[in-house]
Amino acid sequence: NADEQLEKVLELGEKLDAEFIAKTAVFTRQESFMKDMPALLVAILSTKNDKELFEKAFPLVIDNGKMLRNFVQIMRSGVVGRKSLGSMPKRLVREWFENREPENIFKQSVGQTPSFADILKMVHPKPKSETHEALYGYLIGREIKFENLPEIVQIYEQFKAGKTNGKVPDVPFQM
Repeated sequence: NADEQLEKVLELGEKLDAEFIAKTAVFTRQESFMKDMPALLVAILSTKNDKELFEKAFPLVIDNGKMLRNFVQIMRSGVVGRKSLGSMPKRLVREWFENREPENIFKQSVGQTPSFADILKMVHPKPKSETHEALYGYLIGREIKFENLPEIVQIYEQFKAGKTNGKVPDVPFQM
């Protein structure tokens, strides 16, 4: 069952070297398209004494909002031996936000436990634009300047408020 598998992976994670764990994490994400195992392996990797490998593997594995939430949830659960992110994981999560366009952050902000608001409050990314600042504020429930939000968020909020005037906005759809 899942608990036995988790126990076995954690047991192996203690015995295996960091390079093998890093390569396996990247492979399981990019080639096997797994969702929880790569995040768990990167969390295990964060506890090893190879910061360089962790820094290289993190962006290759934690490549979308779901993976980011999985990673943070695993770290906070204490299952890998720590209940906080720690300085390097915190920095890499902060960089995850800083290296993405506001529209992409918004599109990937769906989900809870933890929510993007929770993660933003943990890592305090530095907004590189007024749009980033407004989006971060919007996601954590602060007062913001509506006009600074990304267009997609403005359209979403207008839609929620019923202010579409019967028109469907021309928003490009991407998969």
